[in-house]
Amino acid sequence: MQKSLKDAGVADIGKGRKIRISAKGTGEPRFRLDPKAGGEQEFVLPGNKEFTPGDEIKKPPRGEGGAGGKQASDSGDGEDAFEFTMTQDEVLDLFNLLRTMRNSFGRRLALRRPRLSELEALQAELARLEEQEPQSDETRDRIAALKAEIAQAEAKRKWIAFVDPIDVRFNSFTEQPVPTSQAVMFCLMDVSGSMGEREKDLAKRFYMLLHLFLKRRYKKVDVVFVRHTHDAQEVDEQEFFYSRQSGGTIVSTALEKMLEIQKDRYVTADWNIYAAQASDGYTQSGDAQRCVELLNSAIMPLCQYYAYIEILDEREMEVFASEDSGAELWRAYRTVAEEWSNFVTKRISRPADIFPVFHELFKKSDAG
Repeated sequence: MQKSLKDAGVADIGKGRKIRISAKGTGEPRFRLDPKAGGEQEFVLPGNKEFTPGDEIKKPPRGEGGAGGKQASDSGDGEDAFEFTMTQDEVLDLFNLLRTMRNSFGRRLALRRPRLSELEALQAELARLEEQEPQSDETRDRIAALKAEIAQAEAKRKWIAFVDPIDVRFNSFTEQPVPTSQAVMFCLMDVSGSMGEREKDLAKRFYMLLHLFLKRRYKKVDVVFVRHTHDAQEVDEQEFFYSRQSGGTIVSTALEKMLEIQKDRYVTADWNIYAAQASDGYTQSGDAQRCVELLNSAIMPLCQYYAYIEILDEREMEVFASEDSGAELWRAYRTVAEEWSNFVTKRISRPADIFPVFHELFKKSDAG
């Protein structure tokens, strides 16, 4: 799955995706007798004309004996890796399943639902004490207490369900009426030297998920890639993610380029405008204020949503634990978020941090 995402394009995630699994990963569990458990065992073995007791049998070379892999088998049936295709809706359902189970775990933890292992430990202690002869008063008191504790635990496990309807997130995104059935998604990214392969990979995952959600809402979604260092350019996806470029960092140039393209090709009467920006948070001194001016005066009145993700390493995430602390661009963008409910800022350092951005991005606003 990881390789499938890395090799795919941003718009490709909406298509059926082939997921490849090794044949070793498709086996099912089986119950077997323990050969070391002792006792009498009987076997029925087939006869042979080649071996006698004590002969050593060599392992067949790789690729023979029906094994899977790149080397074909010239005797017996080979076994290829298992492949299946996931549709766009199935990919989204997978994310909803993860959120459902996370909500279930949090609810059970908060309500202190007894674990099965805890209940079994109490039952084992009760069985051990009941077998003791003779039983002291202390033992009988402990037996009575254990029975009461077990009854309480069993009752609590019954009324605190493992998965409750409140946990389910199959319909977590509320559809909103839109004037048109097409949208444009602007992907803005800093490609200066400080944005390495890890940062770009996280940004790509972010863009892919945003495109996937937009495809569910709109019949047509255009994707525009704008990269920048000290100046901005519209490029194709390959150059956006993989071409190297040197220079300083002036974020406002990307915003200006986005406005230029929008005015030329995507008038708001016909298109819903979305923007997703990824950066490590650094820009030329004083440029952050220019970004705020462009966002407040020109960009945000046009956008359905604007999402800014700042990609940090785990050490920086600890340093900037507070939402109010950060580099100049982060602090400036926080003021925009206070003014516009459809402007979202998030920090990420791992793939697991990305999905909560979409929970924030697509939840129904208090004013909606």
